[in-house]
Amino acid sequence: MYRPVATPDSATSRGGLPNDSGDSVVTLDQVPRWIDAEHSLEHNNRDSAFSSSYFPDPLTFKSGTESGGSGSESRFPVNHDVNSKIYLWRGNPWNLEVDAVVNSTNEVLDEAHSSPGLHAAAGPGLAEECATLGGCRTGMAKVTNAYDLPARKVIHTVGPKYASKYQTAAENALSHCYRSCLELLVEHGLKSIAMGCIYTEAKNYPREPAAHVAIRTVRRFLEKYKDNITAVIFCTTSTIDTEIYKRLLPLYFPRDKQEELMALAKLPADVGDENGETVIDERKIRIKPLPKKIVSKPAKAPVDLPVSDVGSLRRTTSYLDTFLDPAFMSLIKDPDERRLEQWEKTVQAQRGWNFSNLLGFGEIGGAPLSAAEEYSLHSRYLSKAKSLNLSEIAEMKIVYRGGVDSEGRPVMVVVGAHFLLRCLDLERFVLYVVKEFEPIMHKPYTIVYFHSAASLQVQPDLGWMRRLQQILGRKHQHNLHAIYILHPTIGLKLTVFALQMLVDGLVWKKVVYVDRLLQLFRYVPREQLTIPDFVFQLSLCFPVCIFCCFS
Repeated sequence: MYRPVATPDSATSRGGLPNDSGDSVVTLDQVPRWIDAEHSLEHNNRDSAFSSSYFPDPLTFKSGTESGGSGSESRFPVNHDVNSKIYLWRGNPWNLEVDAVVNSTNEVLDEAHSSPGLHAAAGPGLAEECATLGGCRTGMAKVTNAYDLPARKVIHTVGPKYASKYQTAAENALSHCYRSCLELLVEHGLKSIAMGCIYTEAKNYPREPAAHVAIRTVRRFLEKYKDNITAVIFCTTSTIDTEIYKRLLPLYFPRDKQEELMALAKLPADVGDENGETVIDERKIRIKPLPKKIVSKPAKAPVDLPVSDVGSLRRTTSYLDTFLDPAFMSLIKDPDERRLEQWEKTVQAQRGWNFSNLLGFGEIGGAPLSAAEEYSLHSRYLSKAKSLNLSEIAEMKIVYRGGVDSEGRPVMVVVGAHFLLRCLDLERFVLYVVKEFEPIMHKPYTIVYFHSAASLQVQPDLGWMRRLQQILGRKHQHNLHAIYILHPTIGLKLTVFALQMLVDGLVWKKVVYVDRLLQLFRYVPREQLTIPDFVFQLSLCFPVCIFCCFS
């Protein structure tokens, strides 16, 4: 069942194709599912790789507590839908043709401490992208492209160090590694993942306790998000790990009632909470209300405030609210509740049909972000933008600072013809926009957009525009005074109308169309703008050109 595809002949006979590194690419249908293991024993006896001696019964090992589980309720009952998504593969995960593979690495994501052989198979591009991620904390995960691997993405995670004194902390950190990988899988719309053993011998994590944590964490996650994942493949590269997983999988993924009953006697006493993490009751934070002392107080007559004082009080409260950090205010809600709400939004958005994609508008569906989520998103992008050199974006002169408009508001200039989508890294461009807009959008400001000749270039879809607005945040929405668009075409006006209806009516209803530069100078003085030469030329013949441009 767990035979690696080693030779070209066997790879060809079972559908494998050699990749760039010479190893055979194994598709998902070549790996038998966990629920089909017994069928493989019964119907494939001619193949020595599926013989009963190679796949022993995982529930035949002796236990002194076998009779103690009868009559109890199983904590991991038989669930055929969940079981159908589990695979066990003997070999390197990066040989599998899946959506994502997991790389166990260290905090700096360097090649020397990654899963052996991964970077060699993926090529130099993987190490270069890892160097731009800024590291990764223990228990967390980050995503990169897979480059020369047959997978689509690589999810990098950092396993914990193990010490018996801090066993619970190590178990929960390891559980968080697996859960973070699965969360990123769902967040990026991926369906299948190959996971090697995240623990490393250099960090002294015992093999069997680590396997318990891995399997039960995956089980608990699939119970909640089984509709979003099609396959989780546990990959082992040693005989010891393979035998451990074959012995423990029936405890958490029983295939029938017999395995479920046997698991009652063999499961450890502590199998974690609903997420698979270990919980110690003695360490739970308990907040009890202070004892109330009954003190009799004389009744006070109600005091009626004058109408002027009431208005002043309301204005003061509203004024103070503007200084409150929404990220701090969101801490009032329980962190687990906020995390659950966030994942429910993601799952809900992925379940439904995205008709906007069918119409070519891009990803404009999904629940809107809260104030705290927008604040956190903007903060992350701004922090990353300040740490990067984005000079190549600045040299393209797509977005640059102007002077001030007729009422003294700062002006940001956007040149549509310079937006060369085919040779532009959109993610770096967004970082540059966040960095440039940050100094001016805390107060009212104006945008001047030159659409001159921009219809000749491919423009981003509405989904990208919606994402950019979410990253810029609510200060951008409220403080933006107007967007003056020079040389608008019919296609652009239709696009703005779609943005008003489908993305954000508050921002895009501030658009003001101007056909000539002289009209624009009424709002923004000529000396306050740096205008490309072709804009002057097109301004002279714009009434003729407008009938030739519809996008």
